Amino acid sequence: MPQLELSVSATTRRPRPGETQGVDYHFLSEEEFARLVGEGAFVEWAEYSGRRYGTLRTELEDRVKAGRPVVLEIEVQGARQVRETVPDAVQIFIAPPSPETLRLRLVGRGTDSPEEIERRLVVALDELAAREEFPYVVVNDRLEEAVERLVAIVRGHLGESVPSTA
Repeated sequence: MPQLELSVSATTRRPRPGETQGVDYHFLSEEEFARLVGEGAFVEWAEYSGRRYGTLRTELEDRVKAGRPVVLEIEVQGARQVRETVPDAVQIFIAPPSPETLRLRLVGRGTDSPEEIERRLVVALDELAAREEFPYVVVNDRLEEAVERLVAIVRGHLGESVPSTA
């Protein structure tokens, strides 16, 4: 859906190989992140697995003012904040088919240490319990089917017709 724009999140974690500042994330120091939190520069922010992540207001407001729909790829803490500050936001919970599948995906990615993977899994298990808070849940089991479901939900909210897949 080319009309959608993905917001670039800010984080205090270090870039992974191949990630670019301002494209993949806005990589910030702990001090810079804390300063921006104090200034109210984030629509939402949270600590996740020992790092801070957040959506800068400018990432959202500039696109919305231009009439472009924005996708925020955030975790549960942030989604709860967005629910309070942007009540008309469409929230979709994307779930793995199982915790074991999530573990295999994290290991297969090859970007995190075993300790980091375990930290992420602990957080993920807590977050999976929050799926009931969301009006939509898409299980990412078969990629094509998950994408079709996401597209149908978004098109429905944008007022676009959804092609039949019957």
